[in-house]
Amino acid sequence: MQSKETTVAGYLASLPEDRRIALEAVRKVILANLDPAYEEGMSYGHIGYYVPHRVYPAGYHCDPSLPLPYVALASQKNHMAVYMMCIYGHQEHAQWFQTEWARTGKKLDMGKSCIRFKKVENLALDVIGESIRRTPVKKYLAFVEASLGATRSRAQRPAAKRTRVAPSKGKSK
Repeated sequence: MQSKETTVAGYLASLPEDRRIALEAVRKVILANLDPAYEEGMSYGHIGYYVPHRVYPAGYHCDPSLPLPYVALASQKNHMAVYMMCIYGHQEHAQWFQTEWARTGKKLDMGKSCIRFKKVENLALDVIGESIRRTPVKKYLAFVEASLGATRSRAQRPAAKRTRVAPSKGKSK
């Protein structure tokens, strides 16, 4: 659920105590491993970590007026979530992440970029921290640019050649 809070402190204060404590624990891990070029703030009604326009002027390709999202923390209706764009679409990093998580023996409830949880004890915080540490801004931007380039090149490819149909032969006078 998106919050109308405008500050991280306000967002955390608005949560029930158990969720606030859980998200504060995850936030501590994120901040301890985060490249200083990223910024923390409210993004899409959640706590967001993003590449600011001063570092990446192009912004988010879906809405260039917004900074490029990297990680987010959210309290949803039925769970809490950590959204990790550094995993989404990056096959090698996602494979590493899932392998390392499995080694912890904890169950991974994961979508494309989100890790859903009900209690902080369900998270492999060390794996989340290492994943964030492994993707400093320059590396993340290289991945984003490569992904966007691949998408753009597919969209710019010419349409498949159509079979030319010979005009029908009619009677000529």
